[in-house]
Amino acid sequence: MKEFGYERALDVPGAVAVLGADPEARFLGGGTNLVDLMKAGVERPARLVDVRELPLDRVESTEDGGLRIGATVTNSDLAAHPDVRRRYPALTQAVLAGASGQLRNMATVGGNLLQRTRCGYFTDVSKPCNKRVPGSGCPAITGEHRNHAILGASEACVAVHPSDMGVALAAFDAVVHYETAAGRGELALTDFYRPVGDTPHLETALPPGALITGVTLPPAPVAARSRYRKVRERASYAFAIGSVAAALDVRDGVVQDVRLAFGAVASRPWRARAAERALIGSPADGSAFAAAADAELAAAEPLPHNAYKVPLLRNLVVAMLTELTQEATR
Repeated sequence: MKEFGYERALDVPGAVAVLGADPEARFLGGGTNLVDLMKAGVERPARLVDVRELPLDRVESTEDGGLRIGATVTNSDLAAHPDVRRRYPALTQAVLAGASGQLRNMATVGGNLLQRTRCGYFTDVSKPCNKRVPGSGCPAITGEHRNHAILGASEACVAVHPSDMGVALAAFDAVVHYETAAGRGELALTDFYRPVGDTPHLETALPPGALITGVTLPPAPVAARSRYRKVRERASYAFAIGSVAAALDVRDGVVQDVRLAFGAVASRPWRARAAERALIGSPADGSAFAAAADAELAAAEPLPHNAYKVPLLRNLVVAMLTELTQEATR
C-alpha cells in the first residue's frame, strides 16, 4: 500500500478545505470499500480525511413529513431507526441485505453511495479497465460478465453498481446533499450517477472536492407498504445478481401509485420509470405486472452470459407486486 497522510476533520468546512487544497486526498468514512481498494492498489490517495466524527450522524423527520439522513449515519443505525422501519421498510430491508453485521456497523450512508464496482477486472490492477485506466479497454465484455449490466451499459464499461441501499433510495426519490468550498448543493439520486457513455471513470455528478453531508427522502405514503428483495448466489454476504425495491398503493383493484427500482442491472440503481408509467391506473394483477416489467426490460441488452437477468427481474417484479397487492387487500 502506498504511504498516505491522515487527519481527522473537525467540521464540514475544514474537511472540504483539505480536499480543495489537495485533489489527491480522499474522505474516509467507515473505510469498508476505500481501504480495500487501497490495499489492492486501485485507489492511491495521498491523504485520508476522516469524517466519521462530523455532526452528520442523525436521522430526523423533515417538516413536510420526509426524513433527513446524515452522511455518517451507519448502515446498522439506519436500518434500525424506527421511522425508517415504519415509513420506508424497503430501505431497512435493503440495508440489512447488504454485507455483514460487522461491516454495517462501520459503513456509512455517504460511503455506501460512493462505493465502487466489484467487477473483478476493476479490482485487479494487472488487467485493463476503462473505469480504472481510461482508454485501456473493457475485458468483461468478452470475458467474465455473468453479473454485469443489462441496462444502460456501453462498449466502455458493463460493470454494475453494488449498493443495495441505493436501490431503495432511488425508488423513493432521494436527494443527495453535499458541500464544497463554493457552498452547498444537492442532486436527485437519479441524477447523482453519471451515464456510463465513454467515460466510465467519471462515476458521479458531484463537483470536485464535494463532501456528501446527507440524504433526504421526501414524504411518500406509498413507501409504507414496500419491500426489497435481493437474489444472490449464496444465502448471505454476497452481492446481488438482481434486486428490486417496490412499493404499491392499490384501491378497488386498481394501481394508484407504484415505485420500482432495480439493482445489479446497471452502473447505477435503476429507477424503473417505464414500468411505473405502465402500471398507474392498471388492474393490480399478474398480467399487468408482467407487462410493466416487460416494458422496462425491453431496453435490456444482455451479454451472452447474463441474459438470465431479464427473466429473473421480470419474475421478481411480478412476485413482489403480487405479494404487496395481497397485503393491501387483507
